[in-house]
Formats: sequence, structure tokens, C-alpha cells
Amino acid sequence: MSMGSWNKQTEIGGKLVNELRQCYGLGASFFRAAAARIEMTDTDIQVIDNLESTGEASAGQLANLMGLTTGTFTAILNRLEKAGLVRRERDPNDGRRVIVRLTTGSDGKQEFSPLFASLAKAWEEMAAQYDDEQKAFLLEFLRRSNTLAKEEIARLREASVGDAGIFSAPLVDLESARLVVHSEGVRLSLRAGDLAGALYQARFEGPVPDVKVKAGVVTIRYPRRLWVPGKEKRAAEVTLSTAMPWQIALKGGGAQMTAELGGVDLLELEANGAGSTFQVELPEPTRVVPIRLGGSGSEFTVRRPAGVAARVQLKGWGSGVFFDDQTVSERSSDMRLQSPNYEGAALCYDIEMSGSGSMITVATG
Repeated sequence: MSMGSWNKQTEIGGKLVNELRQCYGLGASFFRAAAARIEMTDTDIQVIDNLESTGEASAGQLANLMGLTTGTFTAILNRLEKAGLVRRERDPNDGRRVIVRLTTGSDGKQEFSPLFASLAKAWEEMAAQYDDEQKAFLLEFLRRSNTLAKEEIARLREASVGDAGIFSAPLVDLESARLVVHSEGVRLSLRAGDLAGALYQARFEGPVPDVKVKAGVVTIRYPRRLWVPGKEKRAAEVTLSTAMPWQIALKGGGAQMTAELGGVDLLELEANGAGSTFQVELPEPTRVVPIRLGGSGSEFTVRRPAGVAARVQLKGWGSGVFFDDQTVSERSSDMRLQSPNYEGAALCYDIEMSGSGSMITVATG
């Protein structure tokens, strides 16, 4: 390739990028102009436009597509539903998902149609000037461009902080997710809930840790430092989406960790720390779930739903176990206790305790 050809391709590529940027900017300007015409907000119009294109979508999908936090998007849906423009329904196949649809035959929808009809007709007339091969090329280019835009929206929102100081990330298409918390002298409260399009939400008191989200792995890391009780408050409240299964790893020294995991499809739990206290309320298991506990001088309290089978294996010296109505006073290594219904149970907890000088209580209720 000659230098002149290379320079020409570079010039054309630069002009193409500029035109794409203008396309995105003009799209936003169109929504603002259309909204002003009927005295609504541009985000309201964008929701209606997305639903007219897709027919229906989950609240989480719409929030992610528009790059909005769950709190902001919920307020928009409340306003549109009150105006009779959209309706929300529970997904019959997954009660945790909320499906959003346009209200059929509403006056609002009829009012929106002329706003988009003129532009749609102009696009059709422009497309008619190209042959099928050219249209196929343009279609592929636009699809890839839209995919890139969605990925960039998700990237910009990863570990983002909302107006209320809440860290969150969008709920993307994942088969499972993982939470890893590294803490020193932190009071952690962990729970689960329907976050309407968010993978997780977190709020912090005191020094803010490093928060990263990548490929469905949420990592919260406090810096290692000497912790002096009473001098500094360090607390974290983390909520996980119940829309997917989770692996959870809690690691820290001198920490107080409480995990209320009701509603979570738990794949695995690891809790490890020196001089820490862990209180865990387990959900109904959907498989054999491994629980790995470790550390020295720590106290673990684990509660499972009534009737759920469990086994505890003690590895290490100097640790004590209270398992249902059984108490282990002889502190030796490699000891096992199990509930009467453990053998052959397909849905149960397999708990392993390692380390020394710790105490573990496993009970139901």
C-alpha cells in the first residue's frame, strides 16, 4: 500500500468516526426535540421508542440500554405507568424479573407515532437507494456499532457511583457471578434482593475501598492497615442480585461480617479471617453447596433452613464445633459430624472448617 493510499484510508476512517459521533449526538437531540413537542422528558421518549422497537423488555434490560441507575429508571417507569403509557408485569417464567410493555391503544402511544413516522419514512426512502448487498453491509455495520455502544455503556457504568453514593454495576448476560471482599477491621452487612437491572449495590461508611467489576466478578478490597477499634468507622452494606447464582468469598482480619443470603442461588461460600466474627444465614440449597471456613481465633455462626441436610468436617487443632444438638469437646483434627438426613441428600451443605483456635456453630432456624 502506497503512502498516499494509506493517508486516504486514514482520512476516510477519521471522517467515518466523526459521522458516527454526530449520529449519536443527533439521536439525543431528536429525543430532546420530540420530548419538548409533547412536554415530556427525553428519557421518557427514549423508553417508549425502545419498547416500540422491541415490543417488550425487562426493566433491567431497559435500564442497562439507557445507561441509567436502577433508582432513576424506576422513577421513570413510575411516571410512565401513572400516565397510562406503560405497564409492568412479573415474568411468568421468573418471578424475579419485571417485564415492561407499552399500554395498547393508549392516547400517549398514538401521540408518539407521528413523531417517529416522519424520520422512519425518510430512512426507508434513503435505504431504497441501495441494493441488497449494500443494505446487508450497512445492516452488519450498524449492528456491530450498536453492540460496541452497549459494551461501552456497560463499561462506563461498572463500579459507578450514583447520586446517593451507591456503587453499582449493570446486570448483564451472565450464567453466574462472584463476590470477593477483602477487609481489615470492617463491619460488613451482606444481603440479597431484586435490584431491577443491577448486578449489585454497595454503600460504604468511612474510607471507601477499591471496587472493581469485571466479567461478573465484583471485587471489594480494603487496603491492609493496622486497625485501631473506636478510632475509625469502616462499614460496608452490599446487596447482591437474586437474578443469578453467586459464589461468595469473604476474607479479612478483625472483621465483623453478617451475611443474610435468603433468596440467593448459592454456588459456594468461603469465609476466612483471623480474629473475626462471621454470622451467616444460608438460603435453601439448589445443589450440594460447599462452605469453606478458615482462620485462627475467629467465631463462625452458620444457620440453615429447617430440614436442610448438612455435614461438618473439622480440619485443624484447637477448634470447637456445636452442630445442631451435638457438641464436640475433644478438639482434634479430621472430625466429621452430619445431620441424620445427610446421606444421599441431593440438596445439602458440605461445611469444612480449617485453622486453629476458632469456634463454629451450625444450627437450623
